[in-house]
Amino acid sequence: MLIDSQPDLAVVGEAGDGGEAVVAAGEALPDVVLMDIRMPRADGIAGTAGILRSATEAGRTPPRIIVLTTFDLDDAALRAIRAGASGFLLKDAEPEFLLAAIRAVHGGHAVVAPGAISDLLAHVGTAPDALRTQSPADLSAAHDAALPSLSKREREIFTAVAEGLSNAEIAAREFVAEATVKSHVGRILAKLGLRDRVQVVLYAHDHGLLPRR
Repeated sequence: MLIDSQPDLAVVGEAGDGGEAVVAAGEALPDVVLMDIRMPRADGIAGTAGILRSATEAGRTPPRIIVLTTFDLDDAALRAIRAGASGFLLKDAEPEFLLAAIRAVHGGHAVVAPGAISDLLAHVGTAPDALRTQSPADLSAAHDAALPSLSKREREIFTAVAEGLSNAEIAAREFVAEATVKSHVGRILAKLGLRDRVQVVLYAHDHGLLPRR
């Protein structure tokens, strides 16, 4: 009801578990998927990975996926982000925030706000080794060769993004315009094959580019 009440949004399909979600996404071709974490049979982690894999194999642009969880950034939510989700929301999020998050993710942004990215960074740094080192294909060592292609300024901004700083904070630290930071971030994501700022945080930690917490 909430989504269909918006003139620019529409629900194109629903599913009861992760397996059904993969099939439904392949048929309805949504731009954004709201994925519950805990479901019977195939959970949201399997559903997220399956949707992205299916879209890639079919040569389609994969949808952006927002995972919904009852608990604030638990391990399940982090695993879903590692599987390719663009961020997470709590199920009790305000309706206006949920709608804004859908639009933001559709526009290519991560759902996780800068303040929460810091929480994500801390969570990654204290997570079990098995969780920290299991990376999805788009965060694999295949992208290591692209890292040297970043300019000195891009590497500085990459580090700042991985530290959880917002564009405004980076602009102030680097003494450049916020629009310039945004352009640099876009080039960094393109060069490294990453989708959003959340993946920058995970990439930096998985490759030892920031100290573990």
